Amino acid sequence: MENSLFEQPKSRVFTVSQITSLIKTSLENSLPGRVTITGEISGFKRHSSGHCYFDLKDENAVLPCVMWGSDFVKLKFKPENGLAIVGKGHIDVYVPAGKYQFYIDSMMPQGCGALQLAFEQMKKRLEAEGLFRDEHKKPLPKFPFRIGILTSKSGAALSDIVDSIYNRWPVAKLLFYDVPVQGEGAAEKIAAAIKDVNRKNAVLKLDVIIVGRGGGSMEDLWAFNEEIVARAIFASEIPVISAVGHEVDWTIADFVADARASTPTKAGMIAVPDIKEVLQQIDSAGKRIGQDTESILKLSAQRLKTILAAAVFRSPALIVRNREQFLDELENNLPQKAGRLLSAVKLQIETLAAKLIACSPKSVLNRGYSIAKNAITGKVVTSAADVSIGDLMITELANENVIESKVIKK
Repeated sequence: MENSLFEQPKSRVFTVSQITSLIKTSLENSLPGRVTITGEISGFKRHSSGHCYFDLKDENAVLPCVMWGSDFVKLKFKPENGLAIVGKGHIDVYVPAGKYQFYIDSMMPQGCGALQLAFEQMKKRLEAEGLFRDEHKKPLPKFPFRIGILTSKSGAALSDIVDSIYNRWPVAKLLFYDVPVQGEGAAEKIAAAIKDVNRKNAVLKLDVIIVGRGGGSMEDLWAFNEEIVARAIFASEIPVISAVGHEVDWTIADFVADARASTPTKAGMIAVPDIKEVLQQIDSAGKRIGQDTESILKLSAQRLKTILAAAVFRSPALIVRNREQFLDELENNLPQKAGRLLSAVKLQIETLAAKLIACSPKSVLNRGYSIAKNAITGKVVTSAADVSIGDLMITELANENVIESKVIKK
């Protein structure tokens, strides 16, 4: 009996699954249902399923984390390695791997707002792609007559834009496109509207588009920071003026647009000229044209006066009489000149004839030479081979005299 008091109790043997379940239960009982943890992202990876896997770490420890795809798509910013964040979720054990994980359902950057970080990330990425470069910006038309306005009909921005345009340029025709400017789906509808007016512009014939809204918080203006809106503005063949918020508000749309108006009211001032200034310019141009025309007419009149003072206009028949006199002189000198010309031609002909006679083969006959021909072939005999014994020959002498002979010996 005494010995039994010192016997060791028999230890229980657990399976891996059992001990993992005990740990899981222990964690669930000892930890709060939701926890907030701060740390630095490391090894971030988004799976093809849309789920994200990464670690949160500090100087002394590493915590495996999971964020499901349905939660990840709600983030405005892009998580990346080295970024310090504050995450909210719960701790649980992933039984198949026997490890505990932090299941995050929401997070925000540490030290700045999620929207501000998302804005900086988007700006940096699109700037690197070249969407903000001046070389891609289209010039605004100097005198636009058809202007498209894309904003909400319920906002004050519409009346501000319309008033500022008509106060300066009442000849413009405005075409309004009602779009939501904040809230879920607003960015997609703004982008679709920009694409739609471009697609229909062969009929609409818009010279410029104003896209914008009044002021608000960063959340209110966020639709104009979405990538889909930025790319729609960049692809627009019609020049786009971005008019979002107040003076201090900057959106991604402002950087991509062909021109940025600090307020909706300023958009009208940028889009159109002041008709009073245009009329003044036309009036000034008209006066300059009148003055220039008057100066040209005065100068031309003076030149005409000088020309009319010339002798030819004082006695216009003088030119005709001078020409008639010149013809008379030619007629009087014609026989003398013609005689000289004929003598020169006759002398030239005689010289050429003498040269031809000198070159004639018959001219040598007068100097005692003769020309022998074969009477049968008619060829000139230049050697004994040109005739045969018995051939008849004709020998031509001077003064057209000929001698017939027969070859009896060679």
